[in-house]
Amino acid sequence: MTVLVDLGTDGAGKTVPIDLEELLATRLLVQGNSGSGKSHLLRRMLEKSAGHVQQVIIDPEGDFVTLSDAYGHVVIDALDHSEREIVTFAARIREHRASVVLNLEGLEADGQMRCAAWFLAALFDAPREHWYPALVVVDEAQLFAPTGGGEVPEDVRRASLGAMTNLMCRGRKRGLAGVIATQRLAKLAKNVAAEASNFLMGRTFLDIDMARAADLLGMERRQAEQIRDLQRGHFLALGPALCRRPIAVKIGDVETSARSGSPKLTPLPSAPAEDMKDLLFAELADAPPPPPPPPVRRQAPETLMEQLAASPATQQSSASALPDKSPDEVETIIADVMRAIVADADSAFRAPPVLFQDFQVRCRMAGLSPPPLDIAGFTRRLSCARAGIFDAPGEEWAPAMALADTLPDDMLGTFLLIARAAKEGEPCPSDSAIAETYGTSSLGRVRRLIGYIEERDLIVTRVDLAGKRSITLPHLGWTTQPAEV
Repeated sequence: MTVLVDLGTDGAGKTVPIDLEELLATRLLVQGNSGSGKSHLLRRMLEKSAGHVQQVIIDPEGDFVTLSDAYGHVVIDALDHSEREIVTFAARIREHRASVVLNLEGLEADGQMRCAAWFLAALFDAPREHWYPALVVVDEAQLFAPTGGGEVPEDVRRASLGAMTNLMCRGRKRGLAGVIATQRLAKLAKNVAAEASNFLMGRTFLDIDMARAADLLGMERRQAEQIRDLQRGHFLALGPALCRRPIAVKIGDVETSARSGSPKLTPLPSAPAEDMKDLLFAELADAPPPPPPPPVRRQAPETLMEQLAASPATQQSSASALPDKSPDEVETIIADVMRAIVADADSAFRAPPVLFQDFQVRCRMAGLSPPPLDIAGFTRRLSCARAGIFDAPGEEWAPAMALADTLPDDMLGTFLLIARAAKEGEPCPSDSAIAETYGTSSLGRVRRLIGYIEERDLIVTRVDLAGKRSITLPHLGWTTQPAEV
């Protein structure tokens, strides 16, 4: 079914539509400096497509909550809910096909990134029977998929970036169509921006952003200057869901508005300077009472757990309540916990930050407190466990671990799975086994993954005349036995 959504008009006054069904398959990137009209564009598209497709909006500033009254969107205030509740909401959203606004207003930057990562991961991990088509709109996407680390913890950045990458790279087959808006292309991770096939480029002034926008629109560099001259609410459009050649679009009017708009000049007070001075320096006793403190918000459980774990008093009481354990006992507990996590069928498609909470709880239940690994150490051990290496890798694994460190973090488990089979002379892992370790159900993605590792000269793949594959690690001299792909 073809549904055309009216975005606005071109220079000749003709209507410029966006093909909603094509958009679901090809995704959209919106870029423009602050004040260029990005939020107005998104609001126009959401209003015109409401009723035709499920809409999920990640809203860092609370601008889109006003859609609730006019179009029935359910508003989820992230500040009031825990991780478990956010994940549960996301699962129910996919099951019941509800249109929602995830309001992240009031959270710090790292809190917004954590919440978005949990939410997107849960949307992505929904069971196949709930893979209904949905627009997933992410405003200020550079906050959730930054090019650099910034001031947020590295584990938070990786979780958020991974969730955004999954949305844009792998979300299509799960019905999730990413629509991302950013102030600056230079601040948005390239592997996230590159997956969009439709573009709406608004006014921008920095040369680096104009050059990237011109490249995405297929324009020559000398033509990029016109991007700087665009008026507010005007965008250059290109893409299979929009048009085959770049055209200028003036975005149409909207029915709802954000709670906060652009600042407007208002007349200054007309009181004489002496009267104003008397007002400012009046007796403090006559001043009105201060406003009541804001209501105390419930802390997210993982934040509270981190604070308790870092508290010296808590550590002291825990040490006195629980017997000391030797390094061998600690390692045994960690290995047993990792086996239990990997044995859980649902764990393959759950994000590491979520599994880290499970790891902490299991360690405490086993009498090990505080947990001996941070999120980075846990993620590394999880990759090893998914490859069948449950004990801490010893010296015999040092060369393989050194090679694995040259790959992206999410490929560590796949490389170690192949390395373990080669080291022990076992048959080559099948595509389905590699897919389970990597956390995907796409065998095509597995083949591209193996191809990428082979391009880095870390492995060499050979398929014999019987169609059986074997893989060699030339740096280590290890080779798997041939096995069916």
